[in-house]
Amino acid sequence: MDYQVVGEILSVMMFFGIIGVLMLGYPVAFSLAGVSLAFAGVGYLLGAFDPSNLSGLASRYIGVMLNEVLVAVPLFIFMGMMLERSGIAEKLLITMGRLFGTLRGGLGLSVIVVGALLAASTGIVGATVVTMGLLSLPAMMRAGYDPRLASGVICASGTLGQIIPPSTVLIFMGDMLSGINARVQMDMGNFAPTPVSVGDLFAGAFLPGLMLVGLYMLWMVIKAVRDPQSCPALVITDEDRRNLGRDILTSLVPPLMLILAVLGSILTGVATPTESASVGAVGAMLLAALRKKLTLTSLRQVMLATANTTTMIFIILLGASVFSLVFRMLGGEELVNDFLNSLPGGKLGAIVFVMLLMFFLGFILDTFEIIFIVLPITAPVLLMMGVDPVWLGVMVAVNLQTSFLTPPFGFSLFYLRGVAPGSVSTRMIYEGVLPFVVLQLVAIGLLVAFPGIVTWLPELLYGS
Repeated sequence: MDYQVVGEILSVMMFFGIIGVLMLGYPVAFSLAGVSLAFAGVGYLLGAFDPSNLSGLASRYIGVMLNEVLVAVPLFIFMGMMLERSGIAEKLLITMGRLFGTLRGGLGLSVIVVGALLAASTGIVGATVVTMGLLSLPAMMRAGYDPRLASGVICASGTLGQIIPPSTVLIFMGDMLSGINARVQMDMGNFAPTPVSVGDLFAGAFLPGLMLVGLYMLWMVIKAVRDPQSCPALVITDEDRRNLGRDILTSLVPPLMLILAVLGSILTGVATPTESASVGAVGAMLLAALRKKLTLTSLRQVMLATANTTTMIFIILLGASVFSLVFRMLGGEELVNDFLNSLPGGKLGAIVFVMLLMFFLGFILDTFEIIFIVLPITAPVLLMMGVDPVWLGVMVAVNLQTSFLTPPFGFSLFYLRGVAPGSVSTRMIYEGVLPFVVLQLVAIGLLVAFPGIVTWLPELLYGS
């Protein structure tokens, strides 16, 4: 049999083999690297893989360690962890609940608003869902909310950190798409390509993030009108009303100032994402100090949590580098290229297939696992077809946001299940998120029909 055919068969088997191993519950990074090396060994025995290709891993790892853009990842994680421990999220939820709670569905609207604000200031999905689950879910249950609706609103609002900048997923995708786009453009004969930056993706994701917030709020309004029993209004005391203005000022202004400092400096080009992340980290410490929450103990806890999260993400990245290299050297990239180009519908057909593949992988894999496995394989082909890299990155981010919501392995569902009372069953949580999954699919359809939602702001800020 032809060695090229053998390599392509092995690359396909390796892709599904890794998914199978991950479904068995083995650690992601070691599964990616271990299975890839095993198939590299099989390929060597069958004459379809040259082991000298593995020497390229050293330069990839050094490139990751020297990449200044990726320094923003631990800084943004630190900022989110510090804000979460400073009690700002708790104060925001209580204040917004009192502000909107007198309306039918108002408590749900307040959860969505707080979710958007926390996404723009922390970007930590797990911490946001757990915090809102501990504080908002009991209050919504006491107010008579349908447990399904309450669970769905909390899970969906918590995942906004995936798409609203500063998002660690967008940082990694921006860095990956920058390299892929440069390579594709040079292959097409363009030796001076327009660079793609993390700032481009942040700008491109800004309006889609707001659009998702608007869709969530529209759904809450529809529920309040058509099914008022599922989201009744709260009764606010005179004392709560008397202090409401002061509480709004003290709880809303500090995170808004931090958001403007971090996102504003990135979008206006005043600072790089890494520089803005450092400003955000220092700003989070100052806010914690103002609330008298900055102690050596809390700082140590935040630093340890940041180190654990950052290490997990980067180990997955290093394992994914092994998979990407072995897959390419076995001839998998050419196989994917031929397959996507042969799909009916041309570029649109290829985009739909890749989006569906990522959507269904979201049922069983985490966001980082999917982008590190699928994006390096499919993005070169799509960019070669003329797909805008910024639009592609935002589409992937919105699509993969559903991986936090889709049963059976949606992480937001697990986060909420861990803090939800026994009266809220797992089935209720699953049923509650389904309308929001549909809303995210609607958002994807709108981005396909109107790509300017993504590309307008980057073009306005940075040019074509």
